[in-house]
Amino acid sequence: MQKNFLGMFSDKINLHINPDAQGRLLIIYTGGTMGMHYDPMVKSLVPFNFSDIISTLPEVGRFNLTLEFISFLRPIDSSNMKPIHWIALAELIHEQYQKYDGFVILHGTDTMAYTASALSFMMENLNKPVIFTGAQLPLSEVRSDARENLVTAIEIAAARKDGKPVVKEVCIYFNHALMRGNRSKKLQSSHFDAFLSENYPNLAEAGVSIEFNETALYSPAYKPFKIYTVLDSNVLIVKLFPGINKEVVECLFNTAGLKGVVLETFGSGNAPTDKWLEDVLKEASEKGIVILNVSQCIGGTVFQGRYDTSRHLEKSGVISGKNITTEAAITKMMFVLANKPFNENIRASLEESIRGEMD
Repeated sequence: MQKNFLGMFSDKINLHINPDAQGRLLIIYTGGTMGMHYDPMVKSLVPFNFSDIISTLPEVGRFNLTLEFISFLRPIDSSNMKPIHWIALAELIHEQYQKYDGFVILHGTDTMAYTASALSFMMENLNKPVIFTGAQLPLSEVRSDARENLVTAIEIAAARKDGKPVVKEVCIYFNHALMRGNRSKKLQSSHFDAFLSENYPNLAEAGVSIEFNETALYSPAYKPFKIYTVLDSNVLIVKLFPGINKEVVECLFNTAGLKGVVLETFGSGNAPTDKWLEDVLKEASEKGIVILNVSQCIGGTVFQGRYDTSRHLEKSGVISGKNITTEAAITKMMFVLANKPFNENIRASLEESIRGEMD
């Protein structure tokens, strides 16, 4: 029987009830810097009481919205994020889907791109906004980026055109930019512009007003909303480097229960032409291990077979990941291995875009 993960959440809190509200949003807190503040009594960061959010951020109360809040019972650092938490979030959104016009998820920055990517694959026919945001500095800090990120994420989640949500996908909003979740990467740990979507244009830019790039927004099918709650984490990321040796690679590919590998290669999908590497990859493919070729570069795409240094990957059964990010590649692989879309053709499922994650 499938385990129910909804017990991982606290009771809901009414942050702002507006009887004349034109929208209703659910804010979900998983953990991270956004929800911390400095307590002078204990001289350290402690969880922020979100029931006091209106007094701390009065601009939130000016929205013509009803806002409600729910949290993980035990908020976590995003470094501890796991597939069970992704399943819990998907189940929560599915359960609350008809009650709200959109969702804002507060999440630590370190693994935000992984969670946003995973949820994009786990939620099918999503026709409402799911906006991830966070902060580099706690909400209580004078120069915190948390205020702008949270306020604008709420405004984006509430945005409507002709009575329908403007955004109908999983996104990350950070430092004035709205990005497709499964196209985003964290690149900075000490600057406010922590995230980048190098291979796909931003979905919106927030300045004096919020300018949506409507041609870049995802258009899902208008079918019943559905979630997938099974993932297969028997996967690895193997990053090639000059001097990587046969023993290490063989050890990794002989991991018990291994089903899939995201192979991070050089440039446009190139790898050393050593015969032993070709043999290891071919043997793994013949054993049924799925291997997806992803570039180590931040931008650009894999052109597998363009150079001699990638033709042997083709011959070994390696699949081109085109311009997918590593974060989207590994979470997509977990999803595909467990759910086998495209008539159970795993290779086709990895080669084709499922939620706008590649082109």
